[in-house]
Amino acid sequence: MKLVTIEWKNNGIRIIDQTKLPAKLVFLQIKSLKQLWQAIKLLKVRGAPALGAAGALGVYLGVKDLKPRNAEEFKILFEKACRYIGSSRPTARNLFWGIERMRKVFLDNKAKEARKIKQALFAETKLIVSLDMASCRSIGLHGSRLIKNNDTILTICNTGILATIDYGTAAGVIYRSHEDGKRIKVYACETRPLLQGARLTTWELKRKGIDVTLICDNMAATLMKQGKISKVIAGADRIAANGDAANKIGTYNLAVLSRYHNIPFYIAAPASTFDLSIPCGRHIPIEQRAGSEVTDLFFKHPVAAKGVKVFNPAFDVTDSGLITAIITDKGVIRPPYKKNIRRKIGR
Repeated sequence: MKLVTIEWKNNGIRIIDQTKLPAKLVFLQIKSLKQLWQAIKLLKVRGAPALGAAGALGVYLGVKDLKPRNAEEFKILFEKACRYIGSSRPTARNLFWGIERMRKVFLDNKAKEARKIKQALFAETKLIVSLDMASCRSIGLHGSRLIKNNDTILTICNTGILATIDYGTAAGVIYRSHEDGKRIKVYACETRPLLQGARLTTWELKRKGIDVTLICDNMAATLMKQGKISKVIAGADRIAANGDAANKIGTYNLAVLSRYHNIPFYIAAPASTFDLSIPCGRHIPIEQRAGSEVTDLFFKHPVAAKGVKVFNPAFDVTDSGLITAIITDKGVIRPPYKKNIRRKIGR
């Protein structure tokens, strides 16, 4: 069975409910913009590239049944839908990239009747989905050239099918290397507090027949010290103009450990994840999530003192100086990042 994380189906958006994995594979049919907003906020759909598609599909969902009285009313309602879906989560650049592409299509077709504008918007959603599918496979191709036979790869969070349309970014490198016949092993960090590595990545990799071992996040240093890690590959939710990369909390830890142990540390992400309007990682907005994710979520009873303060950022920022290279759909980018990102990404 081929998995597709998010798609337009039966006149609505169909997603895999990732909060049900790995126990059950459940598909949700989303019929309203509010439902999609909640699905994004609750991580029923997640992963920067998948959120790019969610943003675009959400905008279309929000306007497809509108019957505006005039062009001005349509524009107001369209912008309302864009702002609403963009308010769901702040860090992933791809979410806003998808919305911005829809804005451009709307403006390019604003002189047309509403029906024609809607058709153009829907065509753009299909293009965004197909672009993700192609870009992830290109990331896999470029990244697999960095992987040697018998390499052992450490990764964090989920960067595979469930984070994209149907393939993956950092996991896409793993998938392509496996498809190329290379013998590889993977260690997956559990990724506290939401356990995307444990719940999602191990589920995906086992389905693909890839040798995967789950570890607690605080075991990575021991593996590195024992010489058991060849490379570390992580994804990204937003990459600044200088190459600083925001990714799931704990990624920065791995980058620092990799530098100490002289292990190559790679970021894998499509061009849509780059935000060249931001000079460095200090300007990337970091989502703060509910403390209950740390104290209660996966436990029968709370595991912390009642009322304790909780610090729960969803992401951290890895300084570009700790990144060996950034694997993109446009090719592999190496330092100096400020110059080479501009040259390779071209915007």
